[in-house]
Amino acid sequence: MKQDEIKSDPNGQWATDAKASSTFNDAKGNTSYSASQATGEPNVQTYSTTPQAWSSKTPDSGIEWLELTFAKPVRANAVRVRESSGSGALIKIEVFDEKGAAHTVWSGADSTKELNYLIAEFPKTAFMTNRVKLTLATNVVGGWNQIDAVQLVGSIQ
Repeated sequence: MKQDEIKSDPNGQWATDAKASSTFNDAKGNTSYSASQATGEPNVQTYSTTPQAWSSKTPDSGIEWLELTFAKPVRANAVRVRESSGSGALIKIEVFDEKGAAHTVWSGADSTKELNYLIAEFPKTAFMTNRVKLTLATNVVGGWNQIDAVQLVGSIQ
């Protein structure tokens, strides 16, 4: 799927809020590298470490997570993660039901390369969701692992 198709997908929505296990720049009020950098449409144009994408506090530290919230609850059938540096570190994607229970919709080896998307497609959830959690093994791919944007795909039916 091409970047333009992803951006214009009528069933896709970009994250509106995010929190993370850690952030590279923890300075109060500074959004560089923060979890909020993974919200909204993709804005990183080249594969490189940039303050316009989320980074964990340290590279190669092991398990880190990024949790995202979306404006509209949907019956989800895909999650698209735009990796902008250190692609390949994702190991698990979960969505949360209305009661807050996590459901793993993808796990495994992330084969994403360069500035591209990991696209996890799965059977439509029986529940509505507007929350996604990404788990990364930052020590699997050397250097900084960055997430530029995350899209939840689904419908209200």
